[in-house]
Amino acid sequence: MTAARSQSRTRRLESFWVNALIALTLTVMLFPFAWMILTAFRTQTQNTSSVPVWFFVPTLENFVAVIVGQNFLRYTLNSLIVAAAATGLGLLLGLPAAYSIARYKLRGLAVWVLVSRIIPYVTFLLPWFLIFTQLKLTGTYWALILTHLIITLPMIVWVMIAFFEDIPIELEEAGLIDGLTRFAAFYRIAVPLVAPGVATATILSFIYSWNQFLFSLILAGPDTKTVPVAVFNFISYGSVDFGGIAAAAVLITLPVVVLSLFVQRHILRGLTGGGVKG
Repeated sequence: MTAARSQSRTRRLESFWVNALIALTLTVMLFPFAWMILTAFRTQTQNTSSVPVWFFVPTLENFVAVIVGQNFLRYTLNSLIVAAAATGLGLLLGLPAAYSIARYKLRGLAVWVLVSRIIPYVTFLLPWFLIFTQLKLTGTYWALILTHLIITLPMIVWVMIAFFEDIPIELEEAGLIDGLTRFAAFYRIAVPLVAPGVATATILSFIYSWNQFLFSLILAGPDTKTVPVAVFNFISYGSVDFGGIAAAAVLITLPVVVLSLFVQRHILRGLTGGGVKG
């Protein structure tokens, strides 16, 4: 009886410390986001006060300034065009690449794909800038879409390799016997079977492309700037509009947060599904 009580007390203590650690982690992670939201609903005077203002009457003037005064809808459309095109082109190139790596056991190539995903993006910035300057593509959608392939293509290839490896080769061989070409077996047999992985890779690639800041800052023109660059419109030589920056950040983050909440189950199912063998 004493041993059972001791075990129960130990389990409760362990549960307490685990919950406390989770709460501390969530607090550290969510506090900057909560502070950003508070800043977006405060006036410039309240945001620049030497004492943090916790209780205030919320204002929408920062959001009005972002949406009406900073052409935010245009930036949003640019982000949608670039992210959607980069993701679509990444799927067009990445799915056959992942299939080839999985079927022909090209482990070395898979490692290089991973390396290209790990390398800091700033490494590619100068070569891309020089190339697009020579081609007179700087400031166009094509410059952004092609540079965003550095984000979407390795992501799609690396995620999809495990899914294609899980497909029994006998299914494709049966299709080849029935008269299908290798390419037809790929898009009529293999691709439908890895649909959850395709959805996962598409969502992750779109989110990473949407959040990309550096390429748009350097390579975009006045008509092709994306939403992450919009925050710079609130920074001038003499002052910083903290409320405007926070409001722009909220509007930039909100679509990604909503999308992540709706598709998180599909992402988890896709990632775990690709890691199960047999």
